[in-house]
Amino acid sequence: MTTIERPPAPVESPSVDSPTAAGSGSAATAAFAGHRFTADTSPERLSAIASEAFAGFSALIDKYEITYDEYRVLKQWLIDVGEGGEWPLLLDVFVEHDIEEVNSRKYSGTKGSIEGPYYLPDAPLLPARCTLPMRSVDARETPLVMHGQVTDLDGNPMAGATIEIWHADAEGYYSGFAPHLPAWNLRGTVVTDGEGRYEITTIQPAPYQIPTDGPTGKFIEAAGWHPWRPAHLHLRVAAKGRHPIITQLYFTGGEWLDDDVASATKPELLLDPKPDADGRNVVQYDFALDPE
Repeated sequence: MTTIERPPAPVESPSVDSPTAAGSGSAATAAFAGHRFTADTSPERLSAIASEAFAGFSALIDKYEITYDEYRVLKQWLIDVGEGGEWPLLLDVFVEHDIEEVNSRKYSGTKGSIEGPYYLPDAPLLPARCTLPMRSVDARETPLVMHGQVTDLDGNPMAGATIEIWHADAEGYYSGFAPHLPAWNLRGTVVTDGEGRYEITTIQPAPYQIPTDGPTGKFIEAAGWHPWRPAHLHLRVAAKGRHPIITQLYFTGGEWLDDDVASATKPELLLDPKPDADGRNVVQYDFALDPE
């Protein structure tokens, strides 16, 4: 697949202030709270999990002899996280990688990674060869062309598979969570062709910090940690009768790969784009889907 579509007319951005952690957090909470989730957890399983969690917390309190002042700070911080709408951010950064690791053990297809707090469903449908919607300022960044094929575990092509892709702009902001970005900027749902192939033109993303002016950021600063995530693409790949893959793709040699604040990188998820004669970074990545 060598033909690349001419980029669509860039979508311009209104001139407004950059988003705050509270704004991004509220948007992430609203997106998550728009769905109601259930689980078939039995009372016995819930009791066992909760009892062990509280027992672990009790052991931690005893080990470090937690003071009342520290306890009160914890309560206030938990309240601040909720009021700032940052529970999706906090949990997806510090907890989701463990959930993903446990749930991926039963599958042998393409490696997964965390979804993160910035997924939005129903991104615009795009053909197999496409360019993601982007503003003129984004179009001036280095183009990234990713192509490949979606197959089952035996290598049979999955025609009509969907590849949802979303990523931050060069300043680390996601459309839908930053008021200065137009809807669906750098987002799309790509439908593979009859051979399960795709070719997506977007821009080379950059590393970014998770929001730092809210309670999550203050916690990271107080602990002496850093808030950086390596440059990455988010993808959700699905096909009829197949287990969907939720993953992130990173870039060889990128900053923060070995020290990702979200602990979500994996060697199998590294891209190594090469520049072509037109100055675009080009890379191939194939996806193999497990049975549902």
